[in-house]
Amino acid sequence: MFLGEYQHTVDEKGRVVMPRKFRDRLSDGCVITKGQEHCLYVFPMEQWETEVQRVRRLPRTDRRARNYARSFFAAASDLALDKAGRVQISEALRSYAGLGKDVTVVGVAERIELWSTATWETVAQEADDFYAGIEEVLSDDDGI
Repeated sequence: MFLGEYQHTVDEKGRVVMPRKFRDRLSDGCVITKGQEHCLYVFPMEQWETEVQRVRRLPRTDRRARNYARSFFAAASDLALDKAGRVQISEALRSYAGLGKDVTVVGVAERIELWSTATWETVAQEADDFYAGIEEVLSDDDGI
């Protein structure tokens, strides 16, 4: 499981160091693709297979499902960490996520999210406000 928030930088070659505690789960490689709210999702290979099956179950007759699958898969890159624990992020993905020099790496259970630090500060505040204001029990029926 991926947990925590870490501050890192993107080097001149577009590489980001993955937190040391995440590297074992990424040792067999990973897939990086577009995430919601203009972050990047990083999936270890075994979780990527689960995500592929989830998207495959979406109805092809639904335009939203087709568009989701197109964006999700077209942007995906399967990668390996180098000996220094870095992962290379394509220019297209860095552009999508607005990644400049400062990046925040966030563990979100089964995946890692990569955020522009400036964007993350806004998104994290919104998430914290939502979380703090929950007054009832959420369930799967709530769509969460």
